[in-house]
Amino acid sequence: MARRPLPRILKGGTASLVRGRDFARTAADSATDVLHPLLTIGRGLRILASAGRRKWAETPKDKRGPALFLGAACVLVVALVPYGPLLALITLMAAAAWRGRDRNPVKTGPSEAETERLGSLYEALVPYFSIPEDPSPLFAHGGEWDKAFSGYEFDEAGRVTRLHIRYPAYFTDGEAASRARIEALLHAKSGRGREYLFDWDEEGNQLDLRVLAALPTGIAAQPFVTSPGETVLGFTDPGSVQRTLPVLEGDEPRDVPPVIWRTGPRSTEPHLLAVGQPGSGTTSLLRSIAVQALRHGGDVLIIDGGGSGEYACLSGRDGVLAVESGPTGALATLEWAAQETERRLVATHRAREAGRPAPEDTRRPLWILLDQPSVPTHLAAAEGLPDPLARLQVPLRHGRAAHVTVAVAEQFDHLELLNDAVWQHTRARIVLGPAAIQQIADVLGLPPHTTPPAQMPPGRGYARLGTGPVHRLQVPSTPDPYDDATHPAYRQAVLALLPERRPEQGADEARVTLTKAVRAQPSAQQGPAVDTAEIPEVAAEAP
Repeated sequence: MARRPLPRILKGGTASLVRGRDFARTAADSATDVLHPLLTIGRGLRILASAGRRKWAETPKDKRGPALFLGAACVLVVALVPYGPLLALITLMAAAAWRGRDRNPVKTGPSEAETERLGSLYEALVPYFSIPEDPSPLFAHGGEWDKAFSGYEFDEAGRVTRLHIRYPAYFTDGEAASRARIEALLHAKSGRGREYLFDWDEEGNQLDLRVLAALPTGIAAQPFVTSPGETVLGFTDPGSVQRTLPVLEGDEPRDVPPVIWRTGPRSTEPHLLAVGQPGSGTTSLLRSIAVQALRHGGDVLIIDGGGSGEYACLSGRDGVLAVESGPTGALATLEWAAQETERRLVATHRAREAGRPAPEDTRRPLWILLDQPSVPTHLAAAEGLPDPLARLQVPLRHGRAAHVTVAVAEQFDHLELLNDAVWQHTRARIVLGPAAIQQIADVLGLPPHTTPPAQMPPGRGYARLGTGPVHRLQVPSTPDPYDDATHPAYRQAVLALLPERRPEQGADEARVTLTKAVRAQPSAQQGPAVDTAEIPEVAAEAP
């Protein structure tokens, strides 16, 4: 079938068509320039009318009558005033012109300085994201950075705050060393002194770099909204956990995401290990755990290996069974804890065989807190005594079923003195204070996805519960309330959370030190008993 010829207007006369199109465009631009004030005023009147309708809809029905009366009175006054209607019209037009004015144009691209910084980052990544065999490399010297960087944000100083990078599929993103090289490079080129989060999407071959805000350091110890068996270790980034807690930061209430450690028979991480440098906040962490355990009705045994006396505020309180510091007291206390764990297991087993619930004293949580246990271990070896940590194996292995929880805090320099039972059964791990990436990975099992900050305040570090992700952590400020060098408000907050002291004992019992022999008790609520026959000054005064 023969093809029909095209219309004449499409075959020829294109010059006149172009001239007509240009004339129409010029006329439209001229009309827009002439009518621009009217368009601005009309847009402003529409905005004012919408605001008036919303205001009228929000007004309660019982107040609409007085509002109408007030509006009518204003209109009458304006009408009676000389030149009132004219002034009202001018005011209305001015308000409409102001509300309908053109806003500042949205920034659609990077500035010259930002473009130069993105180009520098692109060139720095070329040796890592390119190989000579690639026929069309995504990263190449002199290439286009906008093909590799699909998203970017900058702060007021012109430094990168967020960067989305596409990288080739042959990059070995499954190797920790390869990822570490890229993270170190981006950290150096994007600006030091800030914390960066690196989110690797290995399936999509994408890397998202983001600058993290500093964690709050002004949250003091307080009664957190938690249930029994839940302990707040600290606070982390929004979005890292699916829960928030209402807290007071100073006098300002706010909701922050917590790192919750769950203990008890159903816990998958029944024991905890915290590691840090001196002054990193591990003692404050154990003090915070002790305060929360006492608040939920648990019994607490504390071994202060450093002997600094920072747990003196807990001595003699209801629920605190003992606070020991010497090797003899630590050995006796841990021996009692092992026997108590075995007693709970036997009592629970017999109750289940008889078809009865477990006794109440076996369900009362028992917390064993050890701060620097390597010091009593070393002193015990020097004095020829058994290793106190050897007595800790029973609570570590069987404490989950007996409602016994162990929390150990140690320094990096003394980690080799911890036995295998501690490393094997402490599945909740915390690293506080400055530490190398390899040190953090050795304790947590994974390196953090963030760069360490330039300055780490006390209580700042990383936490990992079991096989979960690594979280940034800021421990709530829980200082020694007897330390005058700390903030008075923080010390008062800790004192307000401590339980009441037990009644004063007799003169003979008052002379017994905390470093005493302990023997197993029939009930966990009674706590360690003092064998006065082994204490010379008490034995001499006994009748």
